[in-house]
Amino acid sequence: MDSEKELVKDLIIDVQATEVQIALQENHRLIELNKESSNGRSFSVGDAYLGRVKKVMPALNAAFVDIGDEKEAFIHYLDLGLYFGAFDNFVKKINPNTNPAQLYGSIKLGPILEKEGRIENVLTQGQMIIVQIVKEPISTKGSRLTAEISLAGRNIVLLPFAEKVSISQKISSKEEKKRLETLVRSILPKNYGAIIRTAAEGKNAAILVAELKSLIGKWEDSWKNLSNSKGIQPLFTEYSKTTTILRDLLNDSFSNIYVNNEKEYEEIRRYISLISPEQEKIVKLYQGKEPIFDHFEITRQIKSSFGKVVPLKQGAYLVIESTEALNVVDVNSGIRAKTKVQEDNTFEVNKYAAEEIARQLRLRDMGGIVIVDFIDMESVEHRNNLFKYMQELMSTDRAKHNVLPLTKFGLMQITRQRVRPVTEINTTEVCPVCHGTGKIASSLLIDEQIERRLAYYVNDKGIKSFTLKVSPILGAYITRGLFNSYVGRWKKKYKCKIKVVEITDFAVLQNELFDEKGDKLDS
Repeated sequence: MDSEKELVKDLIIDVQATEVQIALQENHRLIELNKESSNGRSFSVGDAYLGRVKKVMPALNAAFVDIGDEKEAFIHYLDLGLYFGAFDNFVKKINPNTNPAQLYGSIKLGPILEKEGRIENVLTQGQMIIVQIVKEPISTKGSRLTAEISLAGRNIVLLPFAEKVSISQKISSKEEKKRLETLVRSILPKNYGAIIRTAAEGKNAAILVAELKSLIGKWEDSWKNLSNSKGIQPLFTEYSKTTTILRDLLNDSFSNIYVNNEKEYEEIRRYISLISPEQEKIVKLYQGKEPIFDHFEITRQIKSSFGKVVPLKQGAYLVIESTEALNVVDVNSGIRAKTKVQEDNTFEVNKYAAEEIARQLRLRDMGGIVIVDFIDMESVEHRNNLFKYMQELMSTDRAKHNVLPLTKFGLMQITRQRVRPVTEINTTEVCPVCHGTGKIASSLLIDEQIERRLAYYVNDKGIKSFTLKVSPILGAYITRGLFNSYVGRWKKKYKCKIKVVEITDFAVLQNELFDEKGDKLDS
């Protein structure tokens, strides 16, 4: 229990012009990495659309739906939901001349859709339907859809055109269950249902009422789009990845949320004040000089964690290969020294490997089938213990998964829910100094090269203030010496200001000059 109390969770958010990167660390170790593009259109889990039925496929009891993506999305009959008729009725009747709130409340929920029904009796080509993404486009496949719309909050999931109020099984107290159900039922308008999440336990009425009103407002805001146009269009989007992660992960063990952008900082503070006011103080604006991911050593961990070969303790390593349908992980003992007996040594290496594999599955968001080739162990007890240990390690994974026992050949099969493409980061790079030739100018000449460029921009362009971005190794080289460093000499000689910024990602001799506005001078 002590180790659970000591677990420190930090969320580090790097906001750039074109994307937001979100890193989750547990005890300063990278566990999850998410990227959210801030330009272009993306199709994410939780986004809802008014789509057009493109093709009905009776043989599959399914249909293809156009939601504006280049790949047609897919919906099965069983994903239409019990009250599809109510949604369909609402889409057909809503128009600029109707009062949408009055129309919504007047629609009858029944009859429910038959479980054994046929899709061709419900959908026709060209029909407009409200759908929500449950699985993002992966490879050649389009999004997977549902017509059973839900809007997830931290404490409550709102269900339009539903009547049930269900409560998380993890809330054990009967009195608390009754309190929550009575409260939610008393504030739910007609034709709404809800799922009360575990996080709602113990929350006061004001927080739950505010969240429910916010979710209902989000759903009702989409009605304007529905009434004004009958074309394909987004109705509402899932919260940003940042707030989605906060919604699903925020708990008492979260110690800090660091963000390097003031606007995002204020948005996160507002969101937390809504879902968990007592934790608003953990949000902190990072204003350090070095990049936020460098400061928290995220960059270094990304480089060491996303390669084909992942090092383990004491010389052991993993080799990870991914295809569209299958991921294979091979465990190697490497140069690890032998302990008392070979069998104990093997079991120890396999345990280290299991810890890293559980982390890698979350970090890369690997889904589908994962085959792990552990080092062979003769002992049945060791195989069983390793299986139980892997189950325990995977218990904190939010994705649905299943771990099967080891075979006598040391193979373990893991299936893990795949809702978005696997995260791939190329950890190899073409050297910007030698451009892949393998040859660079002598390191003895690098100071001369930098000085020539400085002289040109000072004398020919009249620039007097620079930021020089360099690798940590080059940075140490040009700033060494208290009174006689290269940078110090350049400042005196050219009567200019030079600010040196070390970038972890840079190759050994890579360097870039910027003016005081932040514009790159070497491009």
